Amino acid sequence: MPRPRVRLGDLSVGFVQPLAEALRQSGHDPLPLLQRYGLDAARVAEPCARLSIPRYMHLGHAAIELSGDPALGLRMGQLSRLAQAGLAGVTAAQAPSVGEAARTLLRYEPLYAANYRGRSLFIEDAQGAWLRFYSISPYNGYNRFVVDSLLAGWLAQLGQLAGIQVLAERMDIEFDAPHYASQYQALCSNNVQFGAAHNQLRLSRETLSLVNPQHCPSTWQHLLKLCEAELAQRTRVRSLGERITHLLGPLLNGGREPDLEEVAQHLELPTWTLRRKLAEEGTRFRNLLNDTRRDLAETYIRDTELAFGEIAYLLGFASAEAFQRAFKRWTGLTPGEFRRNQRRTG
Repeated sequence: MPRPRVRLGDLSVGFVQPLAEALRQSGHDPLPLLQRYGLDAARVAEPCARLSIPRYMHLGHAAIELSGDPALGLRMGQLSRLAQAGLAGVTAAQAPSVGEAARTLLRYEPLYAANYRGRSLFIEDAQGAWLRFYSISPYNGYNRFVVDSLLAGWLAQLGQLAGIQVLAERMDIEFDAPHYASQYQALCSNNVQFGAAHNQLRLSRETLSLVNPQHCPSTWQHLLKLCEAELAQRTRVRSLGERITHLLGPLLNGGREPDLEEVAQHLELPTWTLRRKLAEEGTRFRNLLNDTRRDLAETYIRDTELAFGEIAYLLGFASAEAFQRAFKRWTGLTPGEFRRNQRRTG
């Protein structure tokens, strides 16, 4: 059975628009940079066009270097518009309130962005809600801007819907405070917490209750049905092996690997049933785990600047040495040889 290829994820080319506008406002023509990354006018106008996460991170890093502004991600976020999130964004723009718009944006995230290692969450309680964003870590100059642009973007988009500025009641950032940390305070009514456990922002119950003056109930319900239909199509998985492959990404991390029992619990299947069903599909759990790790390892080495020890951690290996031995077994090359080969042919 051919194995599904694993990629880190992708996102709508609509996310390129605020990046281009941020460059223009900083006095730089974005067109040569976009064309260098294959993002000409025809490409960014293509329906449902997507850009890989690694390519987007490289584009953002290049834009920061061009502008000389390490806080460019925050500027991008403040220029974000709901329509840039495609059908999900247009649907959120018809929500009756800020809270429902936020819930819609995060529920239908797979329609405009997919991250194999995790996804955004809307976590509501009696006092308000957290909007949590998953990002690939450890952090460097290639991925901090993604967190900046997404969190700032959520606030800008929800503010446009309500017709007033929306501030976070609290904002948590996973990475340590950068030297432009003071610029986050314009987004939050309290001190921003760096080095936190998650990338997330907190909205109060009062903010969630802000009404959308453009809300049309019939249009809202129609758009929700369209989103549900597209979500069902996009997230449809054909086999148990594919379901496990998609499940393994978020479970791999931190020097430990998931086992058959853990995966069976997530699938709500007895272990013996899971083993039997995989045998019927012509595979085993260990094969799926190794294939997933190999595909992710090749992607991380080829498309990111992560050190091999960091990649080992992300893939659940106990040590960098264990990862390097496994990679040599899979490919016949050391991680260093593989990266050098890719750079020569890329």
